[in-house]
Amino acid sequence: MTRMKKSGVKVRGDRVAVIGALGLASVALAAGPAFAKGGVEIAAPRTVQVGKAITVKAHGGDDSAGYLHQLCLEEKGFGQGWHQENCSAAVRGDARLTAHGTSARRGDLQFRAVLYGLTGRHDQKPVRLHASDVVTVHVR
Repeated sequence: MTRMKKSGVKVRGDRVAVIGALGLASVALAAGPAFAKGGVEIAAPRTVQVGKAITVKAHGGDDSAGYLHQLCLEEKGFGQGWHQENCSAAVRGDARLTAHGTSARRGDLQFRAVLYGLTGRHDQKPVRLHASDVVTVHVR
């Protein structure tokens, strides 16, 4: 079997493409911030009937060292401000929360999930780490 030599133009083009891709990848990795990553997600139905069950699920976490995580569900609706509906237990790693409820009247309810960091199970001053986007449930 004989080996055929590639033309110089093709080889240089391949080298330039590889070097460019490696350079771009290293810049993308170096440009990222050097702090802990985390987030919170929430899911709820868009519309429910009056008196029917509303199930809201949330999960979230953060890789901050030294924190226990607690996830709380907050509600706003019918002229009231944001208030806590339910909170999960303090856990290491990802926290999950499922809340069930009903609405006795028509209108819009808004929900968001907030992730808190605690230094211990009975921490009186938790640190707010992340909040989810607001989801709206239309009660008709």
